[in-house]
Amino acid sequence: MRRTIIAGNWKMNKLFPEVEDFLFELSENLEAKDLGKIDVIICPPSLYMEIATDVAVDSKFYIGAQNVNDKDLGAYTGEISACMLDSMDIDYCIIGHSERREYYSETNEMINAKVKRLQENAIVPIICVGETLEQREQGITQDVILEQLNGAFKDIRIEENVIIAYEPVWAIGTGKTATPEQAQEVHFLIRNWIRENYSPLTADNLSILYGGSMKPANTAELLMQPDIDGGLIGGSSLDISQFTQMIDTALNIK
Repeated sequence: MRRTIIAGNWKMNKLFPEVEDFLFELSENLEAKDLGKIDVIICPPSLYMEIATDVAVDSKFYIGAQNVNDKDLGAYTGEISACMLDSMDIDYCIIGHSERREYYSETNEMINAKVKRLQENAIVPIICVGETLEQREQGITQDVILEQLNGAFKDIRIEENVIIAYEPVWAIGTGKTATPEQAQEVHFLIRNWIRENYSPLTADNLSILYGGSMKPANTAELLMQPDIDGGLIGGSSLDISQFTQMIDTALNIK
């Protein structure tokens, strides 16, 4: 069954004393809700994953990592492997985020290797794809998205163990947002690619999230699009009031 997912990507934000308060307040807020087919995910900095999983174990939300190394183990100072995440009961992991691609030169081949490591450890990858403003203005959005999909999913089997997030790079942290129609167009492209390369059933069941400056003001109109199944949320996930408001909106729509 296709799930609606509200995922918060904290990036490199929040100090340790703030984390527990946020998570307990989120837990209390969700306790009285019937989430149905909605999954709530928090992806904190790796430093906070232990406390996050401790709170989440008795709560109605899941914990994800923001990144993983493409190797199993070894002399990779500062890195975290998929088996380490698995040993901490991490359920999800973001990979291929545009900031990782831009600032750390991550390639489609590296992202593909990370997908394999995560699947080997029963962690659901949240695979990010998206185009820059220059690429959109050149009219090559479709080519960019398909290249990223072909690279990330090479030799990958998927059932209900993969999530895709479309993040127009030009709409991340800029205050700009793709219109619902622009977002839907790319989400349809992605779902159709899954349909053609896997199966109609897989395409119908796979959740595709929008990840470009989603906030309370535009949550409803985005979620009303037929192929948008939730959001990978940055700035608004840092504010408990905004984040829970977006969850409530999803509950009312989905």
